[in-house]
Amino acid sequence: MHVLRVANPIPFSVLACLALAGCGQGPAPATPESAPKGSPAHIREVTAAVDDAALRNADARPGDWLTYGRNYREDRYSPLDGIHRENVGELGLAWTLDLGTKRGIQTTPLVVDGIMFLTGPWSVVYAVDVRKGTLIWQYDPGVYRGVGTRLCCGVSNRGPALYKGAVFVGTLDGRLISIDAADGTPNWEVMTVDPEGYQSITGAPRIANGLVLIGNGGAEFTARGYVSAYHADTGELAWRFYTVPGNPHDGFEHPDLKHAAATWTGSWWELGGGGTAWDSIAYDPDLDRVYIGVGNGTPWNRLRRSPEGGDNLYLSSIVAVDAGTGEYLWHFQTTPGDTWDYTATQHIMRADLGVEGDAESVIMQAPKNGFFYVLDGETGAFRSGAAFAYMNWATGLDANGRPIEREGARYEDGRKHRIAPSPHGGHNWQPMSYNPETGWVYIPAVEQIGSLRYDRDVPDRSRRRVNGGNGATNANNLSLYVEEVPELDPRAPKPGQAYGRLIAWDPVAQELKWEVRHPHFYNGGLLSTAGGLLFQGDAEGGFKGRDTRTGDALWEFDVRSGAIAPPVTYLVDGEQYVTIVVGWGGGPGKRTKGVERLHPGTIYTFKLGGDALPPEKLPPLEREVVALTTDATQLEIGMGYNLYMGHCVHCHGSAGGGGGEIPALAWSSEGMYGLLHEIVLDGLLLPEGMPSFDDKLTPLEVDLIKAYLLHVAEGIRAGTPSEESRRFLADAQRLADKA
Repeated sequence: MHVLRVANPIPFSVLACLALAGCGQGPAPATPESAPKGSPAHIREVTAAVDDAALRNADARPGDWLTYGRNYREDRYSPLDGIHRENVGELGLAWTLDLGTKRGIQTTPLVVDGIMFLTGPWSVVYAVDVRKGTLIWQYDPGVYRGVGTRLCCGVSNRGPALYKGAVFVGTLDGRLISIDAADGTPNWEVMTVDPEGYQSITGAPRIANGLVLIGNGGAEFTARGYVSAYHADTGELAWRFYTVPGNPHDGFEHPDLKHAAATWTGSWWELGGGGTAWDSIAYDPDLDRVYIGVGNGTPWNRLRRSPEGGDNLYLSSIVAVDAGTGEYLWHFQTTPGDTWDYTATQHIMRADLGVEGDAESVIMQAPKNGFFYVLDGETGAFRSGAAFAYMNWATGLDANGRPIEREGARYEDGRKHRIAPSPHGGHNWQPMSYNPETGWVYIPAVEQIGSLRYDRDVPDRSRRRVNGGNGATNANNLSLYVEEVPELDPRAPKPGQAYGRLIAWDPVAQELKWEVRHPHFYNGGLLSTAGGLLFQGDAEGGFKGRDTRTGDALWEFDVRSGAIAPPVTYLVDGEQYVTIVVGWGGGPGKRTKGVERLHPGTIYTFKLGGDALPPEKLPPLEREVVALTTDATQLEIGMGYNLYMGHCVHCHGSAGGGGGEIPALAWSSEGMYGLLHEIVLDGLLLPEGMPSFDDKLTPLEVDLIKAYLLHVAEGIRAGTPSEESRRFLADAQRLADKA
């Protein structure tokens, strides 16, 4: 743990008095009324007032952004209208703050009276003075940099929680930490997961009537999901809700799991089961209940974890529990018997909609499976649903909201199947926004088709694989030569031609109102305002303000790097600001990007008339393929390819591609190749986040990976056509698989 305090917290008058002899007791401590803005006394005062009443009535404080979705409805709509359609062209940069990071940033900043709290890579927490654009303090929880082999999707964090003078953060290594908001020192910390396991935390905590709620990720490995509730003042565990059953012979932690276990077959508990709640948790203070978004199964393919079928509750479900006790109330399963990584962890929001004439409280979600759902807010009953993304795994929903699966969609015959949406989903973690003025939900959607295949041999031969474990590798197709089932639908996205969509969706009519397409499929979360504006960052480094009615871009700013975090807006001393924290990475951002060169993680803050200068734009990196060659045989290259696909591809992506926040390895320097053993086995680059693989790879296997990388580099130098290269590698992989 390391706390960096940037500002001197003691007022000058107090320092002067302390320097004088005979000063006695000195002046009385500064009162809240006289405490300088941004001082510890001021921060302590304004954050202590963020209590249950403040969170319940966040809409009465539109100038602050107090919780992850701005309010408990999690609608990410701001009633502020000082910046609007007519004057957004005057929006200018107020200030920027370089966070000194090189990895993905997904945080939602919280703001109270000009004090901003946010998180960055490696679960680091920052407090920032918005009035000055300066850092107040920084808290580094000291996450071990070798934890990367236990993560599916990067080292990002989606944000903190704020409550009664404390900032709460979940860490990559599974801790929940309470931090003093005034000075950045820790109050308490608890370990929420098995430290020897593969669970991690990237999601933002939520506050529910004095409790801090936190889930975890890891369903690509051997995790069993759950959500924990801790007392905010002490860190004592209040309750824990498991999202999938464990071994029935050990009994069930809560009664509903007995019913859930009846929907599983085989010995699922030996593989973990999955169902991690890694993102969306929503609290309804009126009903005092919590809605949990539950993730995918472990392994992905149901045939492996539950061989005789079954719905596998509560995978891919929204589950309602009592906020005070964690007692199960109801569930709605979006993807029964999930086998495609179609999580229901995506953004859950509440609204009052006229679904059948009269307005009623509903829950809305656009999960990965491509359907938009409206559920009864009290009972969870299905109200309506429709496809918002292209799909070929299902043909629609029945009267109860259960998907009607297309024959063969479960890819159980050993052949490659092209399935849409891909495992990235029709919508991933990036938050939506509901605007009550238009009545529409705005969704950062994805259009992509995935290649899936069930390989019965993978679970046994992949025990040492990382960043996907046994969960994804028996579903994501890794074979270059296995027969592929042809995709006959001309509307289907072409392989490798994914794109992003910003869509306006009418949740009552369940229909598209307008859409804007992005060249890259991975783009930022959303913010809509009463000024008729919709803000979003994108992969190409654009931060745009659009008309909520038409989608037309009314304003744009170059933020240098791809932006995936959602923006926020707030007031400081009566003036409206808009902030987005920019830093590309996480998930697919690790291995692909939409700009030529990534820039450091940076806070960009805007206001009307702002005239600050942006950070200097860095020139594109000059890449050159090394002149090294390899005399490896085709068999050895095939063995190296398989090792690369099992251990490296999930972070580094295509060896000869463009890279993302993590570089593409075929473009490595001669010096890197010379130090490959030290890097991969000895942890030479551990401080940069590159872990040691000495418990997963042998020196000979590292040499085989090197042979494959040099083969790819030779092909780049020679300009070998991609199809010719693919045929060679397919034959090489076939030889390796037979060896």
